[in-house]
Amino acid sequence: MSQIGLVAIGRNEGERLRRCLESAVNQVSSLVYVDSGSTDGSVELARSLGVEVVELDLSIPFTAARARNEGFNRLLEINPNLTFVQFVDGDCEIVDGWLDLAQKELQKQEQVGVVCGRRRERYPDQSIYNTLCDLEWDTPVGEAKACGGDSMMRVKAFQEVGGFNPSIIAGEEPELCLRLRQKGWKIIRLDGDMTLHDAQMTQFSQWWKRSVRAGHAYGEGAWLHGKTPEKHYVKESRSIWCWGMVLPIISLGLSPLTTGWSLLLLGGYPVLMYRIYHRQQQQGLSAKQAGLYSIFCVLGKFASVQGQIAFHRSRLLGKKTALIEYKSSASSIPPSA
Repeated sequence: MSQIGLVAIGRNEGERLRRCLESAVNQVSSLVYVDSGSTDGSVELARSLGVEVVELDLSIPFTAARARNEGFNRLLEINPNLTFVQFVDGDCEIVDGWLDLAQKELQKQEQVGVVCGRRRERYPDQSIYNTLCDLEWDTPVGEAKACGGDSMMRVKAFQEVGGFNPSIIAGEEPELCLRLRQKGWKIIRLDGDMTLHDAQMTQFSQWWKRSVRAGHAYGEGAWLHGKTPEKHYVKESRSIWCWGMVLPIISLGLSPLTTGWSLLLLGGYPVLMYRIYHRQQQQGLSAKQAGLYSIFCVLGKFASVQGQIAFHRSRLLGKKTALIEYKSSASSIPPSA
């Protein structure tokens, strides 16, 4: 794996980070961990494993995009001859065989700039929210529009577009992939397991914050690239505004004037839910999985519109939205046995 470097990013990931680094430390030629102000011993853990550490400047707002960029830059300082870089979040563990599979695909297809695989939840049955994450990760195999936080990228392609946009607090991967595709690069999802992800999402409030973050990502993506031919995230943002705000306001607001008839508009929600349910069953989900997914997709519109509002409010005020974090910090890392 002399051609591959790896960048892991994290903040207070605890034992999740240990699993992440140990899964990669002997599989790549260079490994950099970028820490965003952890207080749980993550930095010390990484260094004890012989991993190069970049500690982000606390005076500059944290973003995953900024962390990945700084990790990439340090990686190339250590080993300027790298051809590929694997990005991974600190709550994920690299699956055996993935790095070799991804490297071979990039070597085989020179026009491919990014490859990703199947991210799976480590404990999908721990909560319905973990189950939802696991379903969300299962995207179609083949040429794709975007990747997630875990992916292997061609160094040349990453450099050509200037890396991630460090100001984006969420949705930085699809934004990067959009710019890559505009330069003629392809994104491929392979039919193979890539990482195990540990969401540790056990509360509704965590799921809600994650959905708020998604809404913010859609809003910012549409603002940045909505006028391109692809109309990046415009359709998704319109759907969020329609179902999350416009429809309920019209339905409830006109109720006194229509003697309640406008409330019939709320019947659109079960119709939307059924459409999502039917589509997911066609794609192979069980009735239980499709039902769960459809319910939370519709419910997520209300959380996502909150994220859209947060983005546009901050934009109009000339401010940056603070990071929207849904995961609780892990406890301090015990020393290795």
